[in-house]
Amino acid sequence: MPLFTANFPHSGETVQVLPVQERLGAQADLCGRGVVIAFLDSGFYPHPDLRGRILAHVDAVTRRVISGDKFFHDHALSWHGQMTSVIACGDGKTSQGRYRGLAHGAQMVLIKISDFHGNIKEYDILRGLLWLIENHRAYNVRICSISVGGDLPSSDPDHPIHVAIRALYDEGVLTICAAGNSGMPQLLPPASAPEALTVGGVDDNNTTDVTQWRPYHHNYGTAYDGTLKPEILTAARWIAAPILPYSSMAREAHWLAPLLHVRTRAEAEALLKAGCADLKLGNLPCALETQAQHAALQARIHKYKLIDRQHQHVDGTSVAAAIATSVVAQMLEANPRLHVGAIRALLRATAVAFPNAPEEVQGGGILDAHTAVLAALAHG
Repeated sequence: MPLFTANFPHSGETVQVLPVQERLGAQADLCGRGVVIAFLDSGFYPHPDLRGRILAHVDAVTRRVISGDKFFHDHALSWHGQMTSVIACGDGKTSQGRYRGLAHGAQMVLIKISDFHGNIKEYDILRGLLWLIENHRAYNVRICSISVGGDLPSSDPDHPIHVAIRALYDEGVLTICAAGNSGMPQLLPPASAPEALTVGGVDDNNTTDVTQWRPYHHNYGTAYDGTLKPEILTAARWIAAPILPYSSMAREAHWLAPLLHVRTRAEAEALLKAGCADLKLGNLPCALETQAQHAALQARIHKYKLIDRQHQHVDGTSVAAAIATSVVAQMLEANPRLHVGAIRALLRATAVAFPNAPEEVQGGGILDAHTAVLAALAHG
């Protein structure tokens, strides 16, 4: 037995996190090629899995919005947007193809909307949306993916964020939003916009055995026009995501993740000795002389939710929205003529009911990626 354990559920002898394609039974021959996705998030990093497909990075931190390619850094604010964009669009380079996004052929416009303190308020979201309304044609954006939430619930049709998402919808851009993670019967903009595709979550227990699946603790409710939210659910837990390169976590993970595979104290000691400089930065022991040292290393592996040196497992409706975004990109590759209304209708029509979950919590049901793409192909 290995000396250290991962903290994600698994079955059988192989300890692994399932890739998204296997979880969803998604089409393997489509990758969102020809589709451009705009991501609005706290910040971004040009992860190797996205290389060559980022059309623009937009810094919308202030009223003076700047677009270009010189605003990336490894600050902690970059992590959340890196997570969502790579889960949706990463090509799996850092995992030898295992953790490849379903839209690994899509191109991206990355719009940073957090302020200098890392906060995201409704006016920050709105600033990013207004930039996209003015510039979506220049980049041929078809999808806007938002995994952040506003300040207060709103049922006002004239709320500026509702108006902005409606404007994008009328221009043929579908906004896909995370429902939120509180499990409360309330919606925040932008998830409360009727024209948005609001996505809730499923805890699939890292297995394809549907008898072990449970609803995630996502927000739900009704938009001002009576639309039930979320419209669909998809995987929201135990999902592989990249660790932010050059971060302190990345330095520690380089030495901690291999501990999941060592079976002798001698192997572990050699690894810890080699990585002592990086581990000391995190106040971790470089030896296994006591049970307390073992416990400290095990606790850090679990805290970081490590899968391997490059990846950790993550959860939340931010993850679910990213996965739904990648499926919609596949649908648009299959049928570029799809209207935003048709996409929403096809996703709901092909979704699978979640047994014993109330309708107001599950909306149309669990996203069926394979059938949704087939329906897109057949749609006139």
